[in-house]
Amino acid sequence: MKAMILAAGLGTRLLPVTKTCPKPLVEVAGRPLLEHQLVWLRRAGVNEVVINLHYLGEMIEAHIGNGERFGVQVTYSREDTLLDSGGGIAKALPLLGTSPFIWMLGDIWCPDMRFPMALPRTSLAHLILCPMLGKRHYGDFDLVQGQVLRNSHRPFIFTGVALLHPALFDGCPKVPFSMTRDLLFHRLGDNEVTGEIHTGDWADIGSEQALSALRARVES
Repeated sequence: MKAMILAAGLGTRLLPVTKTCPKPLVEVAGRPLLEHQLVWLRRAGVNEVVINLHYLGEMIEAHIGNGERFGVQVTYSREDTLLDSGGGIAKALPLLGTSPFIWMLGDIWCPDMRFPMALPRTSLAHLILCPMLGKRHYGDFDLVQGQVLRNSHRPFIFTGVALLHPALFDGCPKVPFSMTRDLLFHRLGDNEVTGEIHTGDWADIGSEQALSALRARVES
């Protein structure tokens, strides 16, 4: 099983922490977040991981190397121009092969995540969602009989973890575009986007306050 971690972003919401350190290398519980993610993926049965790089990417590659010390094989997709979530995946497809692969954001904490390993029939994307539970004032999606929908009732947040089929990106140009807004939103309602709920530990490290709160919780 292969996986892709998005690690190319500028990390502007986490400034000034990310002025000299890419967000995936910010430490939580004594280790860079990216190290934790590689360990979680290996534990789930992933043996090959593609990481996309742009901002301070040389620091990520120098630290992670080929992934051997984490028990996985790591390759890199370098972006001269930042391609956003969708464009970054489209560019990396030659490294990901023709089978479904796990995709995750490089700035999330999910130590007990059950990574999906098989797509439901007809599905091209299987999203892991979590209840809002006060995390935000608005949700991303609803989930009805396994189908992901975007309607007026949106009680779930997208965790940033999904199982994707490469065919989802057929015809997509290798230019900047959002996987959710520009791609998934247009595939909802035809059984092509399915999902399940994660009720365990999850945090989006999107700000200095969120990072401090996570550190206080997991390092106490």
